[in-house]
Amino acid sequence: MSQQHTFHQIALDNGLTIVGERNPQARTFAAGYFVRTGSRDETAPVSGVSHFLEHMMFKGSDRRSAEDINREFDELGANYNAFTSEERTVYYGAVLASFQDRLLDLLTDMMRPALRESDFDMEKNVILEEIAMYQDHPQFRVFDLAAPRFFRGHPLGNSVLGSVESIKGLSRDAMMDYFVRRYAADNLTLVVAGNFDWDALVAQVTGLSRSWSSSGAGREHPALEPAGGMEFVTDSKLNRVHLAFHAPGVSAQSELRRAASLLASCLGDASGSRLFWALVDRGIADSASFSLDAGDGSGTFAGYASTEPDRAEQVRDVFLEVVRGIQDELPSAAEWRAAQTKAATGLTLGGETPFGRLISLGSAWSYRREYRTVREEVEAIMNTSLDDAAGFLADRPFDRLFTLQLGPDAGQS
Repeated sequence: MSQQHTFHQIALDNGLTIVGERNPQARTFAAGYFVRTGSRDETAPVSGVSHFLEHMMFKGSDRRSAEDINREFDELGANYNAFTSEERTVYYGAVLASFQDRLLDLLTDMMRPALRESDFDMEKNVILEEIAMYQDHPQFRVFDLAAPRFFRGHPLGNSVLGSVESIKGLSRDAMMDYFVRRYAADNLTLVVAGNFDWDALVAQVTGLSRSWSSSGAGREHPALEPAGGMEFVTDSKLNRVHLAFHAPGVSAQSELRRAASLLASCLGDASGSRLFWALVDRGIADSASFSLDAGDGSGTFAGYASTEPDRAEQVRDVFLEVVRGIQDELPSAAEWRAAQTKAATGLTLGGETPFGRLISLGSAWSYRREYRTVREEVEAIMNTSLDDAAGFLADRPFDRLFTLQLGPDAGQS
């Protein structure tokens, strides 16, 4: 990273935090509101409310209608969207640097939605359709089935979409109560990257958010006591078998997160990994992957494979053998270096644009209150040693893999 890049951070009186990485050579500006809320922060009666609320944020405020929001994003030529996960909801956009103030005005206004009853009732049908759509995609459904079994009551096992029953039963007032608590100023972080005027930005957002207040919204961090073993779910309508694998991992705050992520890459990267050569290259499975999901206070590994029903048992056995085998046969120096280079390349490519830099910048701050330049993070990755991996594997986490198989005649495979 150029020495011209500078990091800025401020906490406003209302509790809102603003962080930014300025690059005066950039021609674009990216901004995003990171809300520390997701499905893990929900109770069963409001399951799916975080994702539903994400949709409602685009339905208008007291100043704008839904049509106004869509039109203004289009007028700005913005690359924009939002997403909800187990732990956060993020709203973001990237525009030409000259549109800084207009994007900030739009995104900040969206953070205080009108939540009109008529919009709520209409969008509820959209959410129900989305749930039905994902139920038609077994590669997603297998994880929805596996998560509550593996997490055994831990909030990380909560469904992001919720259920048909929870969405139908959700009221607009219950959503508003959730919004007031979870979208309070002290539970939001505005992250910016690219070419911006910091002083003007702070002054503008301070004015726009003057009426916002804090709520002291917290988050529970119960101990994760995951399940092991294997379960089968039969769906006679399916033609293929889908397998979900889970194992204990490390948190986003752990010093071992880089080593664990590189191990996962050695095992299940899309190409050149041990699972690729053992399953996909041999034509036994059409897909096989393994990755680390490092979360807030807890982390897990997630794996996936799909194959023909008559090969399901073979794929399961090979998958488990490969993953568990790395505990006894550590990655070679070449495997480790390839994983490091892939990670460093991806990070560097993403950091070359403000839009690509936004999510990694926001994630690091959200989880660790940490700022590192791209160069510093690349150096940290390249300096992560096999000894770090060996230390993590000493506890043999992959001996406790949980497997769920979804497919036709599952119990017979």
